[in-house]
Amino acid sequence: MSDDNRLGDYLRARRELVSPESVGIPAHGVRRVAGLRREEVAMLAGISADYYLRLEQGRDRNPSVQVLEALAHVLQLDATATDYLLRLGAPKPRNRARRPRPETVPTATAQLLTVIGLPAFIEGRYLDVLAANPLVTALSPNVRVGENRLRSVFLDPAERDLHPDWERTAPRLVAGFRNRIGDRVDDPRVVQLVGELSLGSEEFRRGWARHDVKPIVSRSIRMNHPQVGELELALSKLAIEGTDGQMLVVYHAVPGSEAADKLALLSALVVDTASADEVSRQDAPGR
Repeated sequence: MSDDNRLGDYLRARRELVSPESVGIPAHGVRRVAGLRREEVAMLAGISADYYLRLEQGRDRNPSVQVLEALAHVLQLDATATDYLLRLGAPKPRNRARRPRPETVPTATAQLLTVIGLPAFIEGRYLDVLAANPLVTALSPNVRVGENRLRSVFLDPAERDLHPDWERTAPRLVAGFRNRIGDRVDDPRVVQLVGELSLGSEEFRRGWARHDVKPIVSRSIRMNHPQVGELELALSKLAIEGTDGQMLVVYHAVPGSEAADKLALLSALVVDTASADEVSRQDAPGR
């Protein structure tokens, strides 16, 4: 990650992922570069090879929207990735504030976690767990206040064991994180987190180097829970109004499904455990 040439880094990473055949260029002989050559991108985008080289090298940082959209077409970017490219190429104010506000969960949203009746937690702008109810922690032990979802997913083998589709879902988490932070890659917390994960996880390092960007969407996931077995759940992320990127994350199942029955069983286990803990506290000496 080059803090001073984000646009060039992104163009280069995406260029290397586009096969010549996919854009109608015959791939004859041995190619010494992965994906497209710079001059091929320039030709397909209708710009000069020298100008494209300047963009990748960071010597020209103010391309027009038309140029960026042409490059997005050549690089086969979807709408989310195209928007990300346009943000990277937009002029930046000279003195942008770099001190994000402390992340405080709104009181009403925190109360919602206690009555929602489903596994749920609040995720911050850096994918930190800011609040969580007991049911979501019972579903996934690393989902508790103070943990970070990226750290858990990439650095804790127990987290990987919970997710049979880990190899598909983990890269999506990286792509969603990149979309969340946008061009704020020089935020000290982002730098620290990306550095730690890049050193600790080859999978994260490869995923980050791809520069994938994915939107935040509801999706289905599978989990292998040690107490109730395999579950197929929906994972919904809802933006929390009045915050800087906080999301309400909720796991839920189709009503009447086997997964719904298993969630109900897990909820009963959580209630039983809480009741047993309360009895133990009442029976403790000195009470």
